[in-house]
Amino acid sequence: MKIVLAASEAVPFCKTGGLADVVGAMGRKLGAAGHDVMLFLPRYRAIAADTLQGGLSKPLPIKLGAETAQASLRYMQKGKLSVCFIDYPPFFDREGLYQRDGADHADNDRRFILFSRGVLEGLKETGFKPDVIHAHDWQTGLIPAYLKRLYRDDPFFKSTASVFTLHNMAYQGNFPPSCLEAAGFGSEDFTPERLEYYGKVSFLKAGIVFSDILTTVSPTYAREIQESSDRGFGMEGLLSRRSSSLFGVLNGLDLDIWNPERDQNLARRFGLADRAAGKAACKAAVQAASGLAAEPRKPLIGVISRLDYQKGLDLAVAALEPLLSRCQLAVVGTGDAALQQSLAGLERRHPGSVHFRQAFDDPFAHQLYAGSDLFLMPSRFEPCGLGQMIAMRYGAVPVVSRTGGLADTVVEEGARANGFLAAPGDAADLGRALDRALAAFGTPAWDARAAAAMSGDFSWERSIDRYVDLYKDAASRAAAAA
Repeated sequence: MKIVLAASEAVPFCKTGGLADVVGAMGRKLGAAGHDVMLFLPRYRAIAADTLQGGLSKPLPIKLGAETAQASLRYMQKGKLSVCFIDYPPFFDREGLYQRDGADHADNDRRFILFSRGVLEGLKETGFKPDVIHAHDWQTGLIPAYLKRLYRDDPFFKSTASVFTLHNMAYQGNFPPSCLEAAGFGSEDFTPERLEYYGKVSFLKAGIVFSDILTTVSPTYAREIQESSDRGFGMEGLLSRRSSSLFGVLNGLDLDIWNPERDQNLARRFGLADRAAGKAACKAAVQAASGLAAEPRKPLIGVISRLDYQKGLDLAVAALEPLLSRCQLAVVGTGDAALQQSLAGLERRHPGSVHFRQAFDDPFAHQLYAGSDLFLMPSRFEPCGLGQMIAMRYGAVPVVSRTGGLADTVVEEGARANGFLAAPGDAADLGRALDRALAAFGTPAWDARAAAAMSGDFSWERSIDRYVDLYKDAASRAAAAA
């Protein structure tokens, strides 16, 4: 198939979070499976000129309301993947992909209007006629709407279907009605059935309403966002009405990056056969590097996370403090100032038992995955989660909330048990789950649970096969509606 991926970030070019990992891996895996794949990204300041060496550049005028922005299309080949950048310095040559100093760029609506129209105009410029455009999150939510509204009579896109993936319903891209003109839509599109959302224009809603197929990043999250307002963030009714077109596909891991047998960051590389010796060496290295006491028999709990309300780490502080005589805790992350202060205070009160690294430290994150006995993700909601899958790949047993992709990957009971589960948003139940995990550590049953965690199949191959099936379904639906 001829497939276009449109996203606001993708590794190795630009990244603020898990979206970049998912889109980057998806592009490579689809290309490796024999599909003709083109990836579209904004050309941010962070994408250096030498990245584009050997590529081509063409002028790309893009309509922005009554004006025309004189953008450029920069494109290159990276392996089996064609990569196109929409280059418009007034919008993208700045600090931060979406924010600066914690505040959203005031013109994010116009920035991603231009990018979304640029994807469609860029395809026409290159002559690449896709079977499907797979758009990701609110930044590209207008693309399905453009295909159904502004470009519906364009013969170039006559057979093009759209798939739209919801990575996190909490981020919606809601803007004042004045952005309609810049986007090229009329007042007839500012209705509850189309783009209007509580008096604003919602880019996320545009993707939900107009895409041929909707996906999200785990089966449980697909159900949750239809059932409750604290998961659907006000769009649960719309999602329920589209339930026959909404599918949950669990994200995969890039096993070339997350592989403890080849990871150059580790004090000792290891696999399932030598898990115990490998993890013991990695645990000792983490303890030495972080000022934790050299306690091989105390379980080390690792946390690698963005520090915000969604992740539930405020609950973890309350649940963990009474247990710190029985375990150690190492946390890597930045975010909410109050939570940073709380974790720093926990470290001060428990020297030798708690380490808080207020930074994004990728090599140390690899080391912590490998050195941890337990990995904690107490999220209030979690669309998919990659941390728990990485942790299991490195032989760390997860303690997680029973929500979203965490519920789809972690099992506490039975022959497939690979972790421990707690009710989301419940500090007392989290404390009970941690108590069960600490009590199990070092018992014969622990080895079976850790081995089951490490043996899980979290590869992208199974997910890619499912996406290709959905692309074909989307193409059939688009053809039937034409």
